[in-house]
Amino acid sequence: MVKHQPLQVYEKQVFVSFVTGIYGCRWKRYQRSQEESSTWECTWFIILCSSFFLLVFWTYFWLVAQNDFNEFNWSVYNRSGEWKDETIPILASTTVGFSYIAFLMILAVFHISFGQQLNLYWVHKIGVLATLLTIISGVVSVDDIWADEWDILLVSLQLAPENTMVSFNRALQHGASSLEADVTISVDAVPFLMRDRTLRRTTDVSKVFPARQYDDASSFNWTEIRSLNAGQWFLESDPYWTVETLTGRDRSRIGNQTVCSLVEMLRLAARTNASALLNVRKPPPEHPRHRSWFMDTFWAVQKAGISQKRVRTVTWSPDTDRGRVRGLQQSANEKLSVEEIRLRGITSLTLHYSKASHKDIQEYLANNVSVTVYPVNEPWLYSILWCSGVPSVSSDAPQVLRKVPYPIWLMSQNAYNFIWITSDLVSLAIVTGIFCFQNYHMIRWRMSGMQNCNPEQIMLSAVTCQSSRDVNIMKEKLIFSELNNGLSSTEEFSMYPQNGYVR
Repeated sequence: MVKHQPLQVYEKQVFVSFVTGIYGCRWKRYQRSQEESSTWECTWFIILCSSFFLLVFWTYFWLVAQNDFNEFNWSVYNRSGEWKDETIPILASTTVGFSYIAFLMILAVFHISFGQQLNLYWVHKIGVLATLLTIISGVVSVDDIWADEWDILLVSLQLAPENTMVSFNRALQHGASSLEADVTISVDAVPFLMRDRTLRRTTDVSKVFPARQYDDASSFNWTEIRSLNAGQWFLESDPYWTVETLTGRDRSRIGNQTVCSLVEMLRLAARTNASALLNVRKPPPEHPRHRSWFMDTFWAVQKAGISQKRVRTVTWSPDTDRGRVRGLQQSANEKLSVEEIRLRGITSLTLHYSKASHKDIQEYLANNVSVTVYPVNEPWLYSILWCSGVPSVSSDAPQVLRKVPYPIWLMSQNAYNFIWITSDLVSLAIVTGIFCFQNYHMIRWRMSGMQNCNPEQIMLSAVTCQSSRDVNIMKEKLIFSELNNGLSSTEEFSMYPQNGYVR
C-alpha cells in the first residue's frame, strides 16, 4: 500500500534565519515558532516602539535646534562656568541610539510580516531600556536648562569672536545692514560690548585678574577691560568649527582683539551707513552708574556721530527707565499686543523666531511696528520667515544667508511636474517588480503554455538543483498523481491485483 502525500521541500530561509537570529538569537529552524507572541514579549515590543518614536522626536528636535547650538552652549556655560561644545556628544549618542533602535524596529516588522514569534534577545532588552532611560533623562535636562527651545517644534556659524571689531567688519562684508550688540556699563561710565555677566568666557581675565574672574563685568573700569584679550579664546576653543578656514593673517588679527567699546562699534556703523540694535543691560544696584546708565549710552551715541534714527535700544530694565532714553528708538524683546506697544511708546520688536507666528507678524506690520527675528542662522528658517513677511532678521551667519537669493521652499511648475511624474513612475516600477518577484513561478508556467498543473509539477521544475534521487522520487509521485486523477489525496490504492484489476 502506498499513501499519497504532498511533497515537502524545506528551503534554507537564509533571510528569515538572519532576522530571527539578530532579533532573538534564534538561528536554527527548530528554535523558531509561528505561535502567537506572549504578553511579555508584546510588552517589550511596545517599549521598543515607544523608544523609537521618542528617538524620532529627540532627533527631529536637535536637527531643528541646529540653528541655536550657540545659544545652547551659552546656557550650559552659565550653569557650569566652562565653555565647551556640548552638542557633539549629544549628536553622536543620538545618532548611535537612533540607528540601533531603528534597526530593531525593522527586524520586528519583518517578524510580524513573516508570522514569526516576537522574542527579543535579553541583550537587546537591556539596550532598549538603556536607550529609553537616556532619552528621557535628556528631555528632562533640556527642559530644565533650555525650556524655551521646545517652542521651535511649533514653527532648525560664526566666523569671528562675538562683539569684536573684526566680527562686525565681517558681518558688513557679508551684506549685513544692521549690527547688534550687548552693552554693559563700566564703573567709569564707559559702555562696552559684553554678552555674559562675567568676562571669563570671552577674555583672559582668569590670567590677568584671577581673583576677580567671577566678578560682574560691569565692576571693572575701562582701563582694566581694555587690557584683556578678547580673541585668543576663539582660536583655542573653536566654538563654531571655523578656525581651520582662517588664514594666518586672520588668526593673528583675531588673536589680538580687545573688548570693543560702544563708540567704536557705532562709528563703524556710521561709516558704512548701517543701523544698530543695542541690548543694554542695566548695572546692578550697587553700581555707581546704576541710575545714569541711560545717559552714558546716549552720550556714546552722540560721540559716535551716528544718526539717532538708526539706533534702536532694547533695555533690560523696567519701563520706568524707558522714558529717560529720549531721542533713541525704543524696542522690546518680548511679545506684546498692539495696544501695549502704543501705550509704552515702542516702535519695534525683537523676538525669538519660535515666538514670531505668521499671524502676529502680519498684525505688527499692519500697525507700522517693525519686527526683527533672532537668531536666524539656517537657510530653511530664513526662508520660512521670508515667506512670512519678516522685514529683518538677526543672524550670526550672514555668510550663509547671503547665499540664499530666494526662499528655498519655492518650486517652479516644471520642477514640481518632474518630481511628481518621476515619483509615480518609480512607484509603478517598484510595485511591478514586487509583484513579479512574488509570482515568479506562476508567471513562468503561464508563459510556457501549461494551463493545467499540479503542485508536484511546479515543485519538480522549481528544484532543478536537487539531487537525481530527489528528482526520481518526485517523478514517481507525479506518475502516481496522474494515475490517481479524480481521487482524494488521502485515498489509498493497492499495487496488488484483485480480481484482475488494480484498485
